[in-house]
Amino acid sequence: MQPEKFYYDNKIVRNFGIATIVWGIVGMTVGLLVALQLFKPGMNMGNQYTTFGRIRPLHTNAVIFAFVGNAIFMGVYYSLQRLLKARMFSDVLSKIHFWGWQLIIVAAAITLPLGLTTSHEYAELEWPIDIAITLIWVVFGINMFGTIIKRRERHLYVAIWFYIATFVTIAVLHIVNSFELPISGWKSYYLFAGVQDALVQWWYGHNAVAFFLTTPYLGMMYYFLPKMANRPIYSYKLSILHFWALIFIYIWAGPHHLLYTTLPAWAQSLGVAFSIMLIAPSWGGMINGLLTLRGAWDKVRDDVTLKFMVVGLTAYGMATFEGPMLSLKQVNAIGHFTDWIVAHVHVGALGWNGFLTFAILYWLIPRIYKTELYSKKAASFHFWIGTLGVLFYAVPLYWAGFTQGLMLKEFTPEGLLKYPNFLESISRILPMYVMRSIGGTLYLAGVIVMAWNLAKTMAKGKLVASEAAEAMPLEPTYVKHKGDIWHRVIERRPIQLMVLSLVVILIGSIIELIPTFTISSNVATIASVKPYTPLELHGRDIYIREGCVNCHSQTVRPFRSETERYGEYSKAGEFVYDHPFLWGSKRTGPDLAREGGKYSNAWHYNHLLDPRLMSPGSIMPEYSWLIDQKLDTATTASKINAMRSLGVPYTAGYESQANADLDKQAQGIAENLAKDKIKVKSDKEIVAIIAYLQRLGTDIKTNKTANK
Repeated sequence: MQPEKFYYDNKIVRNFGIATIVWGIVGMTVGLLVALQLFKPGMNMGNQYTTFGRIRPLHTNAVIFAFVGNAIFMGVYYSLQRLLKARMFSDVLSKIHFWGWQLIIVAAAITLPLGLTTSHEYAELEWPIDIAITLIWVVFGINMFGTIIKRRERHLYVAIWFYIATFVTIAVLHIVNSFELPISGWKSYYLFAGVQDALVQWWYGHNAVAFFLTTPYLGMMYYFLPKMANRPIYSYKLSILHFWALIFIYIWAGPHHLLYTTLPAWAQSLGVAFSIMLIAPSWGGMINGLLTLRGAWDKVRDDVTLKFMVVGLTAYGMATFEGPMLSLKQVNAIGHFTDWIVAHVHVGALGWNGFLTFAILYWLIPRIYKTELYSKKAASFHFWIGTLGVLFYAVPLYWAGFTQGLMLKEFTPEGLLKYPNFLESISRILPMYVMRSIGGTLYLAGVIVMAWNLAKTMAKGKLVASEAAEAMPLEPTYVKHKGDIWHRVIERRPIQLMVLSLVVILIGSIIELIPTFTISSNVATIASVKPYTPLELHGRDIYIREGCVNCHSQTVRPFRSETERYGEYSKAGEFVYDHPFLWGSKRTGPDLAREGGKYSNAWHYNHLLDPRLMSPGSIMPEYSWLIDQKLDTATTASKINAMRSLGVPYTAGYESQANADLDKQAQGIAENLAKDKIKVKSDKEIVAIIAYLQRLGTDIKTNKTANK
């Protein structure tokens, strides 16, 4: 049997590599603008399209799906071909995948600043883009499995297990979390509401971190780290245990994002239990990577790619220890809704995803260009300035999180809130926000240096677009070797491996999701809770468009500190008509669940016009355009019909009189504002959002408070 000659496709790897660098700079630049606005809100330049609420999701999507996403495809396309000893299944599919993914990113970059958002964290893109993501993901899957089928290496190395699990799980997560009812070309409502929507979102959100930011990177770690160190992975058996335990346990952990909410207690407890168990497989992967370098620490000292790998793995270990700790209720009670969570997330994003990406780029680009890295000194500079950037970013935010979490819970000896005004905690942590922006600047500077260094490297060498290789054809039957274990059977059967991975991740998903949707006692209804009026429904959509949920939560947890500050704790039945839920994940401003009736219409008008006029020290941006922009009532009927389809009890035919009711309520608010010498037409957007804010929390009898 003669070896077969073939060619690796390095051009597609190069394309994804360049996209990784470009989108990385773009996403991090937007992130820096976001960070600056947190202590200097005027950095939005008075433009509605660059306010924090609109560009914060642009930053997260750009970093996750543009920077990290392209890096994943770069690493997968490079390693998969070499592990399987085969060119990618289809050059055409590779090109469709690349350009399709870039068009999706461009669509996100256009729509999110325009306020076209679903508000689901890490899933803000509207339904046409969701469909495009699905199609391109299928293209990627066909290309990957087509390559696996035509492989010349029967054994599927551990990296490929993680790639397969990533593909199948992201497909399930994306499809289920994208169940939406479109009402127009760029507007939809989620099928689920309230508690059920929250569970689906954080089942998706937590596992998007698990299966987009973690498992593909673990696969790349298993391939690139041994290559960089020129050593075999420390333990093959540990990799088996690591893989199956990780994908089984991870899928259960989403509810730990919803502790102390109205999510059923049994679901919260499952989330906590499995989050704690996650430490074992997560650290198993970190240990397997670090011990691969045993006896090679001299090489680490001299090789910048290994330095990035070591710090990246260490950051992964820190983040995957801290995550389970934050799922403990006692810790979560302090840390949730604070900058502690932001610090935790960025240790993973900047340290784990960022540093592994940089290591792979520095290792891979010179090889496909058949040259040496242009400047090792510049790469070393990038490593140190990047490391300092992570520290300057994370440490101040940890301090800010501890400070704010403890301040908001502190009582005086007389039993009164020591800091009743939420803004007191914000003013205390503003210096930490400044430090965070310095850390972000350092990190971004390192990426720019890397871009220059790699551009020079490319200019010095020449891309080997089709790299010649040869390998023996696949054996017609598997030859069992001495010492083979049972897992080898699975490793040589990709379809069975995919199906088994699917079954493993569906177990936890079904056990957590199905009962929440089928057991009516999980979401008890409240007779006094009524659907939103047409004006309030429009106001809610404006609230979503402006990204208010990025800073304000809408759920009061059953803590004395929160009920004293905000009012009665939240009940599950209050959210049955909320498509989508708006509980939030970070309080940069106070909770708004009981906002209705606390302040006059004039207060809200002036607060939106100039937040610092009503709340000195506020870092909220001005929303002056709401006073000028006319409310679009042409969509009222379609919104009412859509809500009725989703189970909201609007009477049959109500859509025909909805605008009349809207005008009546709007006119009432405008007349009320006129009493305070505020002249505004009733057809302006600010009237609708005031109506919505005044509705919040008024359906049930509560203990009103007005602490801000």
